[in-house]
Amino acid sequence: MTTVSEVLNVLKERGYTVDFNLNDNCLICHQNSLQIYPDEFVVDKHYRFEGISDPGDEAIVYAISSDKHNIKGTLVNGYGIYADKLADEMIQALRENPNLLQGTDTDQEEDTEREYEKIKYNQATPLRPEGDRLLDAQMVIMDLSEYREKIKDEKTWKEGDRTAITLFKSDSMRVVLIALHAGSEMKTHTAPGIISVQVLSGRINFRTEQRTAELSEGQMLTLHAGIPHSVLAYEESAFLLTMSIKPEER
Repeated sequence: MTTVSEVLNVLKERGYTVDFNLNDNCLICHQNSLQIYPDEFVVDKHYRFEGISDPGDEAIVYAISSDKHNIKGTLVNGYGIYADKLADEMIQALRENPNLLQGTDTDQEEDTEREYEKIKYNQATPLRPEGDRLLDAQMVIMDLSEYREKIKDEKTWKEGDRTAITLFKSDSMRVVLIALHAGSEMKTHTAPGIISVQVLSGRINFRTEQRTAELSEGQMLTLHAGIPHSVLAYEESAFLLTMSIKPEER
């Protein structure tokens, strides 16, 4: 299994047949108009992917079960570090339950996880079928103009309100190019490390509870870890996000 679709197919064969959607404080199952709250489900397993076709350029597949509702299904969360803010109870509930792995073929599961780690930096996807995009090496050269043009040709930009692509990712730092349509907003969220935001084009409003900054091309700011903030694009904009990763978040 090397793609999200393959994982979803395998999980479906194992009985995870329902498609869940994520709300800020519950899971939603549209098939039967059901809402499942944090104390009503557990995460049996989760799988991480890089380069999947989504605005945050990464995705997590959750295998979820609920004894109360006698239901099993999957949730794909694809907004990476810029996911909309969730309630604390949901964040806690979406952590994998280690007790449920007892009595299973854990060695096989661990082997599978190690294989994901090996391929996650160069996985080809329907959105970016070329694959082999270098994300970490002694030196990584990034052509920002080329990437800006590339992502604006993609489906997520043409059909969504924003898109992004990870340009560099190591244990201690991440660099992400983010593009927003005019009027698009990244709702209040936090980052696990210190960030810098450098505007490449357009004009954005960067807001914290204490301060608001309006940034245009050539301007940048820094922000310490854990401070809630939001971003609003006054016009079509692109900016470079650089984030340090604290050791406990690696």
